[in-house]
Amino acid sequence: MLGQYFAQLKEDIACVKERDPAATSSIEVLLLYPGLKAVRAHRKAHWFYEHNMPFVARWISQLSARRTNIEIHPGAKIGRRFFIDHGTGVVIGETAEVGDDVTIYQGVTLGGTGKDVGKRHPTVGSGVMIGAGAKVLGPFKIGDNAKIAAGSVVLHEIPENSTAVGSPAQVVKRDGVRVDQLDQIDIPDPVAQELEKLNKRIEELEAALREKQS
Repeated sequence: MLGQYFAQLKEDIACVKERDPAATSSIEVLLLYPGLKAVRAHRKAHWFYEHNMPFVARWISQLSARRTNIEIHPGAKIGRRFFIDHGTGVVIGETAEVGDDVTIYQGVTLGGTGKDVGKRHPTVGSGVMIGAGAKVLGPFKIGDNAKIAAGSVVLHEIPENSTAVGSPAQVVKRDGVRVDQLDQIDIPDPVAQELEKLNKRIEELEAALREKQS
């Protein structure tokens, strides 16, 4: 049991060092990274939750939330090598499920819409990246290796190996297109796209007005 604990801890630290170029050492990650602290606390809380001790589970999770500003309900199911980068404002609901090798950034919510019962929160496949501030709301699946752009609001299923952008999010890249090296900078900015549409509409209206005046 103790050997398994340290093996898992070593794996958690290694995944942070692999994905965060700012991480300089294992001791830095262990002592100073709130994402790692939140994940480790969640694993303890989830054990108590699974063993019908909800008060203790909730106490551990809320203590962790106050210390890290990352709130993971003890009922959520989290896979291996889960990396929360920065982490401020992350919220993960009770019936959320997260696969292996998932990366999420600050401000991400894996939440519900308030309309569902039972399974209320998303299932996130393995290898998924969810950008800063994205909201994934509802009991649907985000397919393996999908990318969710920063600031997106996802309200429906996203296929595997896809990239989703916008509010509400729409798939903009799918199978056959390389998305494994896509980062938050390369993903199209949904706000800029909407502004471009507005500018085009304004130009059309101005042209129509000039035509009427002439």
